[in-house]
Amino acid sequence: MHSHRIEGVLLDMDGTIVDAFPPIIRALNQTFIEFGLPTMNDVEVKRHTGKGDCSMISLFGDRKEEAGIRFLEIHDEDYLDHITPLEGAVSLFEWLKASHIPSAIVTSKSQIRAEAQLQALGWSHYFETVIGKMPGRPEKPDPAPVLLACERLNIAPSASVMIGDGLADMKAATRAGSRPLGICDGFSYQELTDVGALSCFDSLTEVQAWLQKQID
Repeated sequence: MHSHRIEGVLLDMDGTIVDAFPPIIRALNQTFIEFGLPTMNDVEVKRHTGKGDCSMISLFGDRKEEAGIRFLEIHDEDYLDHITPLEGAVSLFEWLKASHIPSAIVTSKSQIRAEAQLQALGWSHYFETVIGKMPGRPEKPDPAPVLLACERLNIAPSASVMIGDGLADMKAATRAGSRPLGICDGFSYQELTDVGALSCFDSLTEVQAWLQKQID
């Protein structure tokens, strides 16, 4: 590993640096109820979103456009009030800054909502760039968001690591030539390594300790 210098760190948001699932779970289940469909439990929602390409079509079929609009209406009522930083997040960001290692957010959350949540947490200054969902921009597991983040950080994908909790994070990183590091939450160590995770951890504190060993 020491031969592969880490020049940049890419981070997913939900389930990786923050728990912003409560408004997602509430909005999705309220939409299911309104559309006469069965609801999902918390783990099912996390696993669904973590698989990527989380279009409404797989859940709502022909009514995906209508359902997508309704989901966002409900979600946006309180999505800035229910964001909990995950253990070790700020410590990791502070260490990356002190070590002069640039970092980027690579999320399937919409660009505007990702930026708003980071601002609400007072975290915007930690990241050189934020790559969120935008019209015409492919989503993870497509490698495009990872490649764009590396381009903006002015580093080769092979000089980056991508930290995430979903299968889509691991697949996107692998396809882009970045090194995927998994956080075990909705998915197991086995599930994450099966799709490319280089190493898996239970917390960002463990990730930081691993990174420090690679860089020191």
